Amino acid sequence: MAETSGNGLQRLANWLERRWWRVLGTGIALGLLAGLGQAPFGLWVATLAGFVGVAALLAVAPGPGKAALTGWAFGAGFFGLTLNWIVQPFLVDAGRHGWMAPFALLLMAGGMALFWAGAFALARWLRRGHGPVWLALAVSFGAAEALRGWLFGGFPWGAPGLAWIDTPLAQLAGYTGVFGLSVLTVAGATALWEVLARRSLVGGGGLALAAALVLAAGHVFERATLPDRAEPVRLRLVQPNAPQHLKWDPAWMGVFLDRALALSGAAADPEPDLVVWPETAIPTLLGEAPGLQAEIAAGAAPARVIAGIRRLEGRRGYNALVLFGPDGAPEQVYDKHHIVPFGEYMPLGDLLDRFGIHGLAAREGYGYSAGPGAALLELPDGLGTALPLICYEAIFPRDLRRAPGRADWILQITNDAWFGTFSGPQQHLVQARFRAIEFGLPLARAANTGVSAVIDAKGRVLASLPLGQDGRLDADLPAALPPTPYARFGDAPLGLVLLLAGLGLFAAGLRKRH
Repeated sequence: MAETSGNGLQRLANWLERRWWRVLGTGIALGLLAGLGQAPFGLWVATLAGFVGVAALLAVAPGPGKAALTGWAFGAGFFGLTLNWIVQPFLVDAGRHGWMAPFALLLMAGGMALFWAGAFALARWLRRGHGPVWLALAVSFGAAEALRGWLFGGFPWGAPGLAWIDTPLAQLAGYTGVFGLSVLTVAGATALWEVLARRSLVGGGGLALAAALVLAAGHVFERATLPDRAEPVRLRLVQPNAPQHLKWDPAWMGVFLDRALALSGAAADPEPDLVVWPETAIPTLLGEAPGLQAEIAAGAAPARVIAGIRRLEGRRGYNALVLFGPDGAPEQVYDKHHIVPFGEYMPLGDLLDRFGIHGLAAREGYGYSAGPGAALLELPDGLGTALPLICYEAIFPRDLRRAPGRADWILQITNDAWFGTFSGPQQHLVQARFRAIEFGLPLARAANTGVSAVIDAKGRVLASLPLGQDGRLDADLPAALPPTPYARFGDAPLGLVLLLAGLGLFAAGLRKRH
């Protein structure tokens, strides 16, 4: 049995021993609790409490196997709640795909939980009955989250650090990124458990002091003044609100197009400098209807128009963002390069195409092709340089760091109708807000069904359109901050610290054994 501290831990160990279903049930319950920190709930206290509770389960795990079960159960509960929106794409055409919805959630939550299972097993092995639980779990959890964000293209959705978005701690992401905030969350919660378990006044005082310093740092960063823009830029974000099950219906496509045209050309004082339509807002292919493109450009004049549209190049299809010239001709094109597996393309697509299995979002062939990579748009008329993102590209900070230079602002176009009307769009918005904090750049996002928003360089939503409502959002583009440490160095510094800490734990374990 693992080394325990106090009668309470001994009783917990006895209760869990030889009862795998108790470990499973308790772990899932604590994972569900921790998941309440994610949008739309936003209960960061619940995330903290969930990780405090699971630290106790880890501490009494008799070996890596039981620790892995604990981590998997905790992750399954966490991701089962956080990723509940994953069923929505299968319900767009429920007659064909609806039967897959529960399996998609179970497989996704269970698959993501495997990373945390590995983290808990590694933490138990690194500690081997000695050393601080908080450090072992911080090291192993950091490794697991890094893998989750990279392996098979990565899917860092639902990181625990996202729970801090509406607190001063969110501002630390400019230094640590969401990855660092997640590691700090786990380390802090586990350290809190160790203090409570040992009832240590010294440890409690030290932890309280560390928490106070971190919170004070967040407050200082939050209160820092943003500069004013040298040249004001007025944006208009168009939200046509096309439900996904009607978006490509021939009887409705014209309705949504007319709605977007009307919103683009609506009179306003001051007039917009740039009009932005969301992802795949234009129902035709690029170049297929030059008259329509000219009408879109003329309707928004003198403002320029950026819009989401599909395009073909030979037999390859692309999910694209296009800046139109005054005559509707494309002046700059950005192709989405981080495309969604099983959504926009199918792994082994050539083979699966023979059986009629395509990506859910694909309209041509068996899916979209990936663009060449991150890019910058050099916009005319004083609009500055924009870093374009299409849909879930906003959840990958590493992709933003791969841009060929520093932008003046970030532009995201998205169709969150795929994510339903509950948690998915809200969580997507939170991640976009963190990209603004991490890179010190304002961010504008035009979303088909919402939430369209203008976000400042501290991640604050300055103006927005509600979910499920058509309309236009006219707002000034905020100013940028100087490049943040995270923008310069990314996750590398924290990764190095975790690597050294892991090696230290390993070496300490060897000394104990000898």
